[in-house]
Amino acid sequence: MNKELLIYNTLSRKKEKFEPLNPPFVGMYVCGPTVYGDAHLGHARAAITFDVVFRYLKFLGYKVRYVSNITDVGHLENDADSGEDKIEKKARLEQLEPMEIVQYYTNRFHDNMRKLNVLPPSIEPHASGHIPEQINLVKKILENGYAYESNGSIYFDVLKYNKKYNYGKLSGRKLEDLLENTRQLDGQEEKQNPFDFALWKKADAKHIMRWQSKWSDGYPGWHLECSAMGQKYLGVQFDIHGGGLDLQFPHHESEIAQSVAAYGKDPVKYWMHNNMITINNQKMSKSLGNFITLYELFSGNNDLLEKAYSPMTIRFFILQAHYRSPLDFSNAALQASEKGLKRLMAAIKKLDKLKTSNKTDVDVDKLLKDSYDAINDDFNTPLLVSNLFDAARIINSIDDGSKKITKEDLDKLSKFMTSMTFDVLGLQDELGDEKSSMTEELINMILDIRLNAKKNKDFETSDRIRDALQQLGIVVKDRKDGFEWEFK
Repeated sequence: MNKELLIYNTLSRKKEKFEPLNPPFVGMYVCGPTVYGDAHLGHARAAITFDVVFRYLKFLGYKVRYVSNITDVGHLENDADSGEDKIEKKARLEQLEPMEIVQYYTNRFHDNMRKLNVLPPSIEPHASGHIPEQINLVKKILENGYAYESNGSIYFDVLKYNKKYNYGKLSGRKLEDLLENTRQLDGQEEKQNPFDFALWKKADAKHIMRWQSKWSDGYPGWHLECSAMGQKYLGVQFDIHGGGLDLQFPHHESEIAQSVAAYGKDPVKYWMHNNMITINNQKMSKSLGNFITLYELFSGNNDLLEKAYSPMTIRFFILQAHYRSPLDFSNAALQASEKGLKRLMAAIKKLDKLKTSNKTDVDVDKLLKDSYDAINDDFNTPLLVSNLFDAARIINSIDDGSKKITKEDLDKLSKFMTSMTFDVLGLQDELGDEKSSMTEELINMILDIRLNAKKNKDFETSDRIRDALQQLGIVVKDRKDGFEWEFK
């Protein structure tokens, strides 16, 4: 099978053949959450997008060091260099220590990720645990002449950097446009130019989270942490850096500038960005009242939700759009994903029961080739899912006798279905837990009673059981040798 992977590189704005810097090792860094609130759909999309990248690279045989950080200091309101630290603000409102807020929401984030079957990263560093590395990075940038001190704070000199390098090459923005469009905010009088960004901020008297430095008691700027931790765990240059499209500017743009200013090298070979989730074609935000957390999705406790949705339904919904395309949430779309996932899992369950023949009526090799071509084309999960549904139809046709398959082809089909569904896409059979196993046993027991009723020609009872199950979303199919059933 063709396993030549193409990745769309945000930096070059084209698909490139994936060639890691030091094969078979792959270094991948993805920006994690700022832990001052519960994870929402946008967090889920980023996590699932790069979970698939992580899984598939390992499937191809690469040794992946996947680093994803926890932002627990320095991320100020409105992603600016002024205002209150988001975590400090939450701590003040709830009358808790900032690190209590960090621990609480980090635990809840991990719980959500486990439910979504997102693999934990190889390393999950906290910004607050890497202050010395960030201070050292500031020193390097200062020594190289691309930063300046102002009243105990250190700012990156974007104008000077841009004379030699290109500040804006990732996002495509021009410095002249930034100058015209940058708003005047409190604290910007310290800057030489309004688009300069903080590397180190002097803490005011009320600021709780502060560390000592030669410049002031203060804290690092938001952009600094990823550059410092990426360099520490992956080196001055590494393979993949990912995150949501909203991080492309200014966060990732500033990361590039910091690393180039310190080390004279572009830090990342492939930049990847997942697109946003909208709700009924509107940007998801608390101010619009269309903000849905993952806990609300799992419980149904939100006015925008018609019902609760399982974690695997959410995961499958996200996988059915290409990661670089916008994805619009709706109850109808989630319910369609729910039904589709059940059909896919029902087909996979039939694999062990299929009868083989001395010939094959289906082109298994073409199915596998098309599927590998899909995932190798910039992780095209919707096209891969489409191929999995083609495979499900083939399985159903073999099951009902209208198609035949040899043992060799069935083995290939089974290995493909299980590896792509479970290992690469990270889906799980939600009927696999103890409670659902009990549900299956109860349904089978009821259908055994119905089967006995039919044998005794008690068709009224038989039909009543079938109709009652159908109202509960369970479709019963009678067969010569008994029955089978599935969820609608």
